[in-house]
Amino acid sequence: MSQHEKPPYIIGITGGSASGKTFFMKTLIDSFAKEDICRISQDNYYRPIHEIPKDENGIENFDLPETIDHFLFAEHIAILRAGREVYQKEYTFNNPLLKPEILVFEPRPIIIVEGIFVFYFPEIARLIDLKVFVDAKEHVKIKRRIIRDNNERGYDLDDVLYRWEHHVAPTYDKFIGPLRSEADIIINNNSRFDVGLEVLTAFLTKKLEERRA
Repeated sequence: MSQHEKPPYIIGITGGSASGKTFFMKTLIDSFAKEDICRISQDNYYRPIHEIPKDENGIENFDLPETIDHFLFAEHIAILRAGREVYQKEYTFNNPLLKPEILVFEPRPIIIVEGIFVFYFPEIARLIDLKVFVDAKEHVKIKRRIIRDNNERGYDLDDVLYRWEHHVAPTYDKFIGPLRSEADIIINNNSRFDVGLEVLTAFLTKKLEERRA
C-alpha cells in the first residue's frame, strides 16, 4: 500500500452461534463488486484438534476463546490492513470427508472480520473500524444450529443439543452477549434482516465513494 492510499475499512461482525451471521455476510458481500470486499473468518483459526479443551465428559469444546489462535488471526488482519495478501489453511472441524484448501485473502477496500470472539480479543477488536452484532432469539438459533451442524459437520441431534446446553449457551452468556453493547450496529435476524442490510450497504457504499474521490 502506497503512502497516499487509504487503508482498508474493517468491519467486525459477531453474534451468537447460529444467529445467521454467515447468511447475512454473504448477502452483504453480494451487494458489492468482488474487488471491493474481502471476508476473513475466525473459523479458519481454530487450534489443532489435540489442543481443543475437553469438557467433563471428554467432548471437545470449540466454543471457548482459547480454541482460537487469535494472535495469528490478528496478525493476518493487520497484514491485510497493510495491503498484503494472507494465506491460511482451511479448518475442516475434523471432518474426514473434507480436504482442507489453502485460502488466499486479498487486501480490498472493505475487509469483513467475522467470528464469535472478534469483539472479545483486544488484539482483534482494536483493528475494527465498525462493529456489527447479529442477533436472534434463542429458539431460532437452536433450530439453525441443528440444521447446520448436521449438514456441515455430521453431528446428530443429541450431539447438537448437548453442545448447545454445555458449550454454546454458557459461552454466549459469558463471552459474547455482554459485548453486544459495544456494537455500532445491531442486526436483528429472527426472520429477516432487510432494513439492517440496507442501512449497512448504504453506509459502506458511501465509504467506497469517499475512497475513490
